[in-house]
Amino acid sequence: MSQSLSQLPLSELRRRIRDNSYTGPTSGLAKAYLQANLVILPEAWANEFLLFCQRNPVACPLIGMTEPGQKHLGEIGLDIDISRDVPEYQVFYDGEYECSVSDLNEHWRDDLVIFVLGCSFSFEDAMIQTGLQVRNIEQNCNVSMYDTNIACQPAGRFKGNMVVSMRPFVPSDAIRAVQVTTRFPKAHGAPVHFGNPSAIGISDINSPNYGDAVEIKPEEVPVFWACGVTPQNVMRVSKPPFCITHAPGKMLITDRLNSEFAFL
Repeated sequence: MSQSLSQLPLSELRRRIRDNSYTGPTSGLAKAYLQANLVILPEAWANEFLLFCQRNPVACPLIGMTEPGQKHLGEIGLDIDISRDVPEYQVFYDGEYECSVSDLNEHWRDDLVIFVLGCSFSFEDAMIQTGLQVRNIEQNCNVSMYDTNIACQPAGRFKGNMVVSMRPFVPSDAIRAVQVTTRFPKAHGAPVHFGNPSAIGISDINSPNYGDAVEIKPEEVPVFWACGVTPQNVMRVSKPPFCITHAPGKMLITDRLNSEFAFL
């Protein structure tokens, strides 16, 4: 990610994503604006997933959901086309990954309901403003994400384990990161774990299941937040007949400010 890209105004960044001239991760882009994960399901599965979000608000902090067949959600932005304004989408059939696409023109159906969920990228700017260094932004790469043994609360046909994102800090900065992110419950809030990765089922911290590995310096501890890739893991276990999500690390950038969702 170039510095010039991170400084683009939101309207220009969205144009580049919409016309597929930018298809990369969105960490560090459109600073101050709320970023969001996506889950798109047939209407017949939507109520159960809504209940899943309500029972698992840390992993799946619900920002909003559409009526069936609608591609717009006014509460996140009037000019946002959710079927085109994400750098990359992933399509699943019966819980199995089928393909990645740059827009949903060929996969859209009138019975689909879109769920917009909060993302940890939204609190990265707040951490940077307090003087913390966010390693994935420093290294111009995607955040590290891992499958865990932390079980989510089941709801209807939906069940599965939490996925987490990781950012390393020295202990004093880790405490500050907890303080900062606690203010953002709609962006997963405070960490769910720090320290020993094996305690939450991560066997190799240098081999993330999603995203990129980042440097962890000898004096640093890994700090783990609930991640919006959790629904993708849940879909693999629960096997709905059809589902669309964002690609890990490639978010929908809304018109809402992070500060609107923060506790002061």
